[in-house]
Amino acid sequence: MAAIPLPRVWGRALAFAIVLGAAMPARAGEATENVSPEADYTVREITRQLFEAKPGQRLDYAGRDLTYLDLSGLDFKQARLSRTDLYGVDLTGSDLKGADISHARLDRAVLIRADLSGADLRGTTIFRPTVYSDMQNSLGDAPRFAGANLTRIRVQADLSGADFRGADLTDADFSPLEARPGQGTLVTLAKNVLKSCNFSGASLRRANLTRSVLTFSSLVGADLTDAKLVEADVSKVDFSGADLTGADVTGADFDSANLAGVKGLETVKGLDQALNLDKAYR
Repeated sequence: MAAIPLPRVWGRALAFAIVLGAAMPARAGEATENVSPEADYTVREITRQLFEAKPGQRLDYAGRDLTYLDLSGLDFKQARLSRTDLYGVDLTGSDLKGADISHARLDRAVLIRADLSGADLRGTTIFRPTVYSDMQNSLGDAPRFAGANLTRIRVQADLSGADFRGADLTDADFSPLEARPGQGTLVTLAKNVLKSCNFSGASLRRANLTRSVLTFSSLVGADLTDAKLVEADVSKVDFSGADLTGADVTGADFDSANLAGVKGLETVKGLDQALNLDKAYR
């Protein structure tokens, strides 16, 4: 008979026991662990495994179900989370630097102060995450993606204040989930909000930023070759030294934007249909 990994069995047994006992009141002083009945591991198991991991050892959670787990404050030590289901997971203050989170699902995840610098997020989805700890939307709560691989990522979120310095956002899709403006609901934003983000030195080649709000963001030296900025709000954005060769800016609002030293302006599409271009700085 093939051996069954004991930690997985224990994890599922604990989850099953919690489901069975969910309707029963806990005894006084009895602690219970909040886990998803579908998750492949418990918080306790993952915490112990990460704590006991040897220097340089990368734990492998690829393809696993970690939905709804509270993994806040953990150092993932560059773990493998490729194609992992992280729906609703709490990653508040977690260290995910250099982790492989490619083709994963981070929808509804809590990303308050999460550090994903240098992480591999190719093809990952981030739909409607929680980014701020309160209604004040403090920019200091925003996650960090500096130097991360975000190629072909799909996003629907308010990520204002996020750090994307030097990140690879080639073919990233920040276009709205709705077919046309005004269809946003209480659970779905009508557009991506990327105010005061730092995209300095980032690659946004062929990125789709249709209708995105980029007010006050820095795109200094960014590569926006063939990017789509249709109807985007780029007012007060610093584009100095950026490459806009072949970009489409039809209907984009350039009020008080800094276009000093921008490359490829003569090749930009829809420039004659851009708004407030006469109010931009050159």
